[in-house]
Amino acid sequence: MADQNQNKLQIKATDEAVKGSYSNAAQISHTKEEVIVDFFLMHPPVGQLVSRVILSPGHAKRLANALAQNLANYEKVHGKIEEAAAPAEGEVGFSAQ
Repeated sequence: MADQNQNKLQIKATDEAVKGSYSNAAQISHTKEEVIVDFFLMHPPVGQLVSRVILSPGHAKRLANALAQNLANYEKVHGKIEEAAAPAEGEVGFSAQ
């Protein structure tokens, strides 16, 4: 009988990663090979990029489906989520530093 733990992938995480990062805005872009998700903390006078996650298109689709399912489950328990207003066109952009 094979050891079942042999097939489990162990995940390591630093204390910093476990704390997580707060984001109140995101931007998604893509190339043919990648989907890039930038997470921001928008707090005047200057917003900050807090994380960039680069995914394969196939994994991005799995993530989108999982997020949609989790939001549906959340709404079943807590009620309808009101979508946050998007920033006006041209209102947000990277600064050269």
